[in-house]
Amino acid sequence: MRLPTVALLLSLPGAALAQTSTTGLFQNMDRNGDGRISEAEYVAYMSQGFYRLDRNHDGTLETDELPGGRGRPITLQTWQDNLRREFHKLDRNHDGYLSPQELMQPPR
Repeated sequence: MRLPTVALLLSLPGAALAQTSTTGLFQNMDRNGDGRISEAEYVAYMSQGFYRLDRNHDGTLETDELPGGRGRPITLQTWQDNLRREFHKLDRNHDGYLSPQELMQPPR
């Protein structure tokens, strides 16, 4: 199951959605400040939306917790597996990290 674009956007914290610059979003994701985003940083940051949507905190987004109240339930594990796949699509130079340019490009 592939995360819909809407779900990915909802996974961003509200402050990130308000960011108008690539730099602001990148800095929020780059938790250790090393100038690049690791897979772990990407997954941790993008998982915040799952935690907010999972109102009953059972580790599964049920249909009524999904955007629009439609779709099949998705577990945290599946959500994060999808994020890992997206990370690798974004990592165009395959160095295991995202640059600001890679982060802002649509996945292939």
